[in-house]
Amino acid sequence: MSANRRLRPNPPSDGSESADSGILNEGILFLIFQSIKWDLRTLCLTASVNRKLQAVAKRLLWRQMCLYRAPRTVAALASGAPNGRIGGGWDALAKLMFYCCGCQSTRHFKVGQTVAGHFVKTSRFSKTSGRSFLSKKSRGDMLYVSDPCEHRMGDMEDDLGVYRGIFQGFMRSRTRACLVRRKVDLEQLVKCPYCGARVWSMKTAKLIPKSAARRLGSHDGGLEYFVCVNGHMHGTCWLVSLSSDENDIEDDSEIDDDGAVRRIGHEDRTATNGSMSSAG
Repeated sequence: MSANRRLRPNPPSDGSESADSGILNEGILFLIFQSIKWDLRTLCLTASVNRKLQAVAKRLLWRQMCLYRAPRTVAALASGAPNGRIGGGWDALAKLMFYCCGCQSTRHFKVGQTVAGHFVKTSRFSKTSGRSFLSKKSRGDMLYVSDPCEHRMGDMEDDLGVYRGIFQGFMRSRTRACLVRRKVDLEQLVKCPYCGARVWSMKTAKLIPKSAARRLGSHDGGLEYFVCVNGHMHGTCWLVSLSSDENDIEDDSEIDDDGAVRRIGHEDRTATNGSMSSAG
């Protein structure tokens, strides 16, 4: 169903709400945000005005913003979901696309100081990168993972990398089935920063492959990530400083499990920055 057919014009009403009927009209809101190329900050401000605008944003605007910024990736995610619904909602997906969740200490990953979350101007998600985070038994799953957002932690420490991702069709994934079969407990103190749902620690589940550290440029064992019940992934790692020789390797390459360096193809990427988008 097309976006225009889903719009719900507000019927005329009497009383105090009549003055708001224009701005609460979904058709008008759609045209406004279309004209400003689905500006993220404007949409955030609009959704925070009142509950009615928040409901319109949740039902329509966040979905359209995601479709505008990353159409191919959204189509792939929706194709693996019942009735095209995204786990956790479109607002959670939009937040995951453009928000680094920061970091605070967990039981398996300690940091000297809390890193606050923040918006990011550009995000690149790769399903090729995602394969490096899947255990051998879960290799049939599709997982999109971002490049790590780098944070300086002091002259005497490695830089901190914060990354995030999302599964296609998580409810039917091999990763979820493995977590359930192993009866891995949900974390008590950690929640998904994107949808607020409970999470599994992949460290606790012993489902972090060595290829994940290689992909991130981290120490083996120097990372942790969580997956929530809706299929959102977030994690942290210590980034190894590269020597001048190691810097000669191109940034957009991946180290496969057999040690070979393979270039990431254009079809594996999702770039989201302003009005341009491409998807893998």
